[in-house]
Amino acid sequence: MKNYFRKWGAIALLSCGISILPAWGQTSTAQTDSTYHKRMSWFDEAKLGIFIHWGIYSVGDVSESWSFFNGRISYENYMKQAQQFTAAQYDPKAWVSLIKESGARYTVLTTKHHDGFALWDTKYSKLNSKDGSPAKRDLITPFVEEVRKQGLKFGAYYSLIDWSHKDYPNHTKDITRYKIKDDPARWERFCKFNMGQLTEVNTLWKPDLIWFDGDWEQDAATWNSTGVINLLRSTNPNVVVNSRIQGYGDYATPEIGVPCSRPSARYWELCYTINNSWGYRKQDQNFKTPQMLLTMFVDCLSKGGNLLLDITPKADGSLLPENVEVLKAFGKWIKKYEKAVYKTRAGVPGDYFTGYTTVSPDKKTLYLYLPYKPIGKVQLKAIINNVKSIREVGSGEEIPFKLYNKLSWSEVPGIIYFDIPERLLDEYITVLEVELEDELKVYKGEGQVITAN
Repeated sequence: MKNYFRKWGAIALLSCGISILPAWGQTSTAQTDSTYHKRMSWFDEAKLGIFIHWGIYSVGDVSESWSFFNGRISYENYMKQAQQFTAAQYDPKAWVSLIKESGARYTVLTTKHHDGFALWDTKYSKLNSKDGSPAKRDLITPFVEEVRKQGLKFGAYYSLIDWSHKDYPNHTKDITRYKIKDDPARWERFCKFNMGQLTEVNTLWKPDLIWFDGDWEQDAATWNSTGVINLLRSTNPNVVVNSRIQGYGDYATPEIGVPCSRPSARYWELCYTINNSWGYRKQDQNFKTPQMLLTMFVDCLSKGGNLLLDITPKADGSLLPENVEVLKAFGKWIKKYEKAVYKTRAGVPGDYFTGYTTVSPDKKTLYLYLPYKPIGKVQLKAIINNVKSIREVGSGEEIPFKLYNKLSWSEVPGIIYFDIPERLLDEYITVLEVELEDELKVYKGEGQVITAN
């Protein structure tokens, strides 16, 4: 592969077109790489990431990019927002300190959204924070430096599409500049620009994760998805890539609504908003409470996934009090229940316990999450193992329990009941640990009638 890149130079690294690619470029996938599970290990253990949507749309009057694409505002007026993008209150150290306090192990910052406005001083376009706004500087590098200094993983959001670029085929919902098949040379020019910017992102900061978006507008062959992956890993071999590159990513990225059943993907992450918007919107005051968001978080944990929770800085770089409140609440809760967060695995199905569950890596501890105040006794059923103890995780206090209906003639396990003292209930979600004698085993049958006694 190294010889290939030296031989083909700019063609191999900058082209999106498929006509000049070797045949192997269309068949390899990230998941067949022998290092796949190794590079995914930090992501698998991290559980919580903080998403940051920040750009000229952070003025707060309209939504990011889609507002002009869908005709809610003219393109010209949308781009005028850059004149108010000052970053005057931007404090990357404070941002990262808050993210770390939240308990998140990684963070993903928008380097460029679909509007094409870049938050670094890219040499490929004047549409950037240094040349095209009062901020007059690269905003990504100081953030990345703080992320590294404070021991977190850095993720770079990057939009494959660029509705501002004159050589990109689509401009708005109603305006198509050209069809790629009619002008392949023009598409090739865009690809060189796009891959040039992506190369900058990949080499300047060597992201631990690249969070692609916008792949739906072209197919995998047109994007040259495999070529993109090969480009990234030629200089950044352990980079993790999300699924929004037409099936060539490392993990799935459902959006807004948590799956109702565990996704088939080994690794996955729910990206989720604190109110209804990805970027700052003045009119959007529909904020979710910390309890609602923590419940969504443990829902993800119970299905073996991560939560990527979005915050929305203003154009001056200041953070919303509602965002700060949520991240601090997450931090307080995770600090109390840390052993029941990181490194956990998907738990038992919902039929076994009224709440959410995970298991420890050795499968000898079952964690129970109660996002409610129980009325009466709590029930846990269909656990085949002998239970050694049940404790409230935060305090370590043991909780007495009783096993009912464990019948000698039946293979069906008994049902465990216990009370939780009110003083042990967490203000958001109470977490218990059920210590088992051996690896968790659960009954999956339909019940049994007596055949002998």
